[in-house]
Amino acid sequence: MRGVFYSTFYRLPSRWRRRLVRLATQKYIVGGVVLVRDADRDAPDRLVLLRQPPGYGWSLPAGLLKRGEPPAVGAARELFEESGIQVSAEDLIPLSPNALVHSNGRWVDMVFEARVPADVAFAVDGAEVYEAAWHRIDALPPLTAPTARLLAYYGMGPYAEYPEVRGGD
Repeated sequence: MRGVFYSTFYRLPSRWRRRLVRLATQKYIVGGVVLVRDADRDAPDRLVLLRQPPGYGWSLPAGLLKRGEPPAVGAARELFEESGIQVSAEDLIPLSPNALVHSNGRWVDMVFEARVPADVAFAVDGAEVYEAAWHRIDALPPLTAPTARLLAYYGMGPYAEYPEVRGGD
C-alpha cells in the first residue's frame, strides 16, 4: 500500500506535490526575541523590558518573523520597531538554547542577546508599546508569564529556580 501511495505521489506535477505536503505538514509560528543587556560591565546587570497592552506585565522585545526572513534579521527588526534600539543582525548573539519550542509545539522563539550602551534612546509608539526601560535583573518588575518562563531558560527571573515551569507555555 505504501509503495502505491509513493509511486502515485511522485507521478504528480511538482507544484501539486508541494501543495499536498504543505497541507499535510505541521505549520510553525516563528518569533525573534532579544535580551538587550547593558554594555557597561561596571553597572549592575540590566535588561531592556517593554510594557505593552494591556500593560499588566513587562516583556522582552520580540515579534513574528516574516516569511523567509532570517531569524537574526527579524529579531533586529522587531527590536528596532518596538524599542527604537538599532543593532545589526550580525551583532546579535544567539543564546543557548537558541530555539525554544513552546509546549503547544507550534510556536518557536529564536532568542538572541544584544549589548547596548545604557544611554541608548528609546522610541516607542504608545500603541504597540507603552514604555521601554532598563530593569536590573536582580529586581525585575512584574513580568508577563511567557517572559518569565523564557527568562528561566537563561537562569533569570522569578522562575529561574523552577525549571519545571518552563514547559507551561
